[in-house]
Amino acid sequence: MNELDSLVESARQLFAQAITPADLENAKAQFLGKSGRVTELMKGMAQLSVEEKKSRGAAINLAKQAIEAALNASRKALADAELEAQLQAESLDVSLPGRQRGQGGLHPVSLTLERIESIFGSMGFDVAEGPEIESDWFNFTALNTPEDHPARSMHDTFYVEGGTETAPNLLRTHTSPMQIRHAVQHVKKHRNLIDAGQAMPEIRVIAPGRTYRVDSDATHSPMFHQCEGLWIGENVSFKDLKVVFTDFCRTFFESEDLVLRFRPSFFPFTEPSAEIDIQFQTGPLAGRWLEVAGSGQVHPNVVRNMGLDPEKYIGFAFGMGPDRLTMLRYGVNDLRLFFDGDIRFLSQFQ
Repeated sequence: MNELDSLVESARQLFAQAITPADLENAKAQFLGKSGRVTELMKGMAQLSVEEKKSRGAAINLAKQAIEAALNASRKALADAELEAQLQAESLDVSLPGRQRGQGGLHPVSLTLERIESIFGSMGFDVAEGPEIESDWFNFTALNTPEDHPARSMHDTFYVEGGTETAPNLLRTHTSPMQIRHAVQHVKKHRNLIDAGQAMPEIRVIAPGRTYRVDSDATHSPMFHQCEGLWIGENVSFKDLKVVFTDFCRTFFESEDLVLRFRPSFFPFTEPSAEIDIQFQTGPLAGRWLEVAGSGQVHPNVVRNMGLDPEKYIGFAFGMGPDRLTMLRYGVNDLRLFFDGDIRFLSQFQ
């Protein structure tokens, strides 16, 4: 093996030992750099004759080409090795199952509302709907609320743009306006029967939905839910109210030994009025009286505002908070937990 063959072999071995591209470039410099061995050989031809330069130069060029070919081969080998390592690091096992999104579900308050609608639906109650931005007349006046009632204060009610100074618009403070709207439409539909002195089909409806008041603590939220109920007919008594609501509570809480108590109270839209308390006989709340609703016989003025004669038509109304019922049913003591949007908390009710 002559000098040039030995030089090429040395270059090949050194290039093959390079682990990184930087190592390879350092090895290249030893042979092809400005001070490299091939460059030194080219400089040494200055002392040769013309004929010797031709043969010597051709041999050196062949050696240089062989070294460059070895260099490119090592560069490709390093690039291929780097690509293979990257592919291995980023490889996907296509035999593994894919990542699935968690299955959603209804909010616990929505579950309560569905349960309420189902129970009252089995008793023949329709479900009323209405606007959340309400007029003063439907929200207060039609419900026999006095002009100076505290509920009309801006400290208790969210007033919004629109309406007039004497008849402002507001975010409804309860779902009772939906009862009035439903009753007015019902009376219009059956006005011919009423004017003819014939029996009008009874008004039997519940009105669930969102309501708004200026209030916020562990048991109150500025936005909360209510469900109002109304039953108007020619012979609907307070006894019917007690039977209907007792049956509802026992069905909702799945407890036949649940006890109800009707305490005298006052509401502008009912007379007489009563707060409804329940008492569990077993469980962590056993023995305690818990307020769950307000109720009463519909006030004659409210019956008139529906377009009916209070001397002929009578009935009862009630209002309860689905949020509170949800808290009692699931044993949650802070209402705000339902509206914080924590999936870890909400998912346990699915």
